[in-house]
Amino acid sequence: MHTTQITLLPALKLSVEEARTLTISSERLEVLQVLIDYVQSKVKSGEELVLNFICTHNSRRSQFSQIWAQTAADYFGIPASCYSGGVEVTAFNERAVESIKRAGFRVSKKGEVNPTYFVFHSDDAEPVVAFSKLFDDAINRTNRFAAVMTCAHADENCPFIPGTENRIPVRYEDPKAFDDTPEEASKYDERSMQIASEMFYVFSQITSSN
Repeated sequence: MHTTQITLLPALKLSVEEARTLTISSERLEVLQVLIDYVQSKVKSGEELVLNFICTHNSRRSQFSQIWAQTAADYFGIPASCYSGGVEVTAFNERAVESIKRAGFRVSKKGEVNPTYFVFHSDDAEPVVAFSKLFDDAINRTNRFAAVMTCAHADENCPFIPGTENRIPVRYEDPKAFDDTPEEASKYDERSMQIASEMFYVFSQITSSN
């Protein structure tokens, strides 16, 4: 049985509770099981768990995934280092930033061109440092990690990722398709909550090595 290791920010706690009520299809459960197995193997062996969520531009889905995975790991007290990267540098998309704010994260910003965002899920933990970068950027771990491929384009066009122990496709639909439409905010929030639901499910399945 897991005991909560951090106290989530109040608004974020409500979002997490909502995300954990969402239904995950049997097809998605099958996809997530590969990630669960990798995480569990690391925890069981006592090895460092490092995940790098990779999408083409490191602007939306991979950022959501890094932030929610780190939040879930910290929530369940599972030591993990979650990163994200891409194959092109752009910026953490402002629509995605606004979505995580609506979810209850506290966010501060530094810089204007490809700004760095500090994303807090708790007063008890360090923030996630989020900005668009290549998957092998200096801030990321470059060996003994799992590359979690969050978009089809990066998965299909990046056949070799140096230093990875495992390559795990966990693809998500891109909310970019709804940019500048009346559905924009709701679709970004929908994707964020799907990722939250799945990352919390993954880490809820992990049993401690203790």
